[in-house]
Amino acid sequence: MIKIDQNYINGEYVKSSGTETQELINPTTKQLIGHVTLSTESDTQRAISAAKNAFVTFSKTTVEERSQLLQRLHDSVLAKVDLLASASAEEYGSPIGPSRGRAVFAAQTFLHAKEALKSFKFESQQGKTKIVMEPLGVIGAITPWNANYTHICGKIAPAIATGCTIVVKPSEISALQTKLLIECFHEAGVPNGVINIVNGTGAVVGAEITRHPDVAKISFTGSTTVGKLISKGAADTLKRLALELGGKSPNVILEDADFDKAIPMAVMIAFSNTGQACHAGTRLIVPEKRLAEVKKIIKDTVAATKLGNPMEMDTVLGPLVNQKQYDTVQHYIQLGLQEGGELITGGLGHPEGFENGYFAKPTVFANVTNDMSIAQQEIFGPVLAVISYKTEDEAVEIANDSIYGLAAYISSTNLERARNVASKLVAGRVLINKGVHDDPYAPFGGFKQSGIGRDSGIYGLEEHVEPKAILGYEE
Repeated sequence: MIKIDQNYINGEYVKSSGTETQELINPTTKQLIGHVTLSTESDTQRAISAAKNAFVTFSKTTVEERSQLLQRLHDSVLAKVDLLASASAEEYGSPIGPSRGRAVFAAQTFLHAKEALKSFKFESQQGKTKIVMEPLGVIGAITPWNANYTHICGKIAPAIATGCTIVVKPSEISALQTKLLIECFHEAGVPNGVINIVNGTGAVVGAEITRHPDVAKISFTGSTTVGKLISKGAADTLKRLALELGGKSPNVILEDADFDKAIPMAVMIAFSNTGQACHAGTRLIVPEKRLAEVKKIIKDTVAATKLGNPMEMDTVLGPLVNQKQYDTVQHYIQLGLQEGGELITGGLGHPEGFENGYFAKPTVFANVTNDMSIAQQEIFGPVLAVISYKTEDEAVEIANDSIYGLAAYISSTNLERARNVASKLVAGRVLINKGVHDDPYAPFGGFKQSGIGRDSGIYGLEEHVEPKAILGYEE
């Protein structure tokens, strides 16, 4: 049985002062694998104080010093990739192949920040005025349970690059994964107080980070509902915000697309991370006259997609993260049936033979209209809504008819046509004829209620600095 009762504060493993614990459950078996002690406001305050003190000296380090630290962080995380992947599969249920890929990407985020740092201008001259980009201060990062490594590393990397210090509140149900990451950070020789990690709930640790006057910025990834609460809480101290929130991303298949390639790819985009991905393309928008063809390809694709033990390399779909998420997915499948969606495949309950884990049937509805719950609300599970259109303009209208605007996907054999449609879609990222977000330097973030601010590349660094204008600087 695993017991995690320490935080990482000021370069040391510090026992939490909390008394409440959170169970850690293996979602594949529903078996208890450990407990994590939930930290208190005083633990959080201690971490923020350490970060504030460390900022005094770390903010004055050179670009070269910070680049060297980013390199060490990369090397340390990369050395534990296999352990990180196994922990993700055990604690979260993510299939081992994608888990390893995300762990590798988590390590690479430090190199991406190092590369972006090479061209980032901390000083420039505007006429007679000197412009200095100064680090914001203490960053408060609040991360979710899906893709734990990439979220944590993705928030630490730009903070380090720009000379900020950071306090991270990871998801309490990802404590085993977080424990391994802390080991990586400690072994990388991070200066004391630069990276601090506190295990606890959003209601306690997250709330203290949000309201504490010594935190300059909140970087949050999670639901739109929680993002709104953080925005309100941060307003009293006018914190800077970067919020990467929910999504209900459209995937527009144009009539001239290669359907034998585009539809299977669309299924994989929707079921990425067992559907537990903010950028998943869960609204598939297809030509009405080719709907029958689409349904057949979908059924064949899902039937050939392996659901099962996440420790097996060929598994594509694992269990959902916990009972709460399983119940949520079941609720939306029931709504889809009640609202008149045509069930192509899947449905309620567990897949046969997988009753002992939080496995849900990969489910696809056709003849969905965009006013249905399954077309408008983020489900965060393997549920795909197929919506048909008559004209290209209607397809664009359907795609944009959402409170969200995180990502969008287009398939077409005519690149000019696809680019034209891309220009009309209201989303932070649009992917043409691809399903993988494989440009680490492109900005990532949402329009509308999918968030505020951007991650990745130069754009991520800009979120961590404040411009100071010094007038009369000339000789």
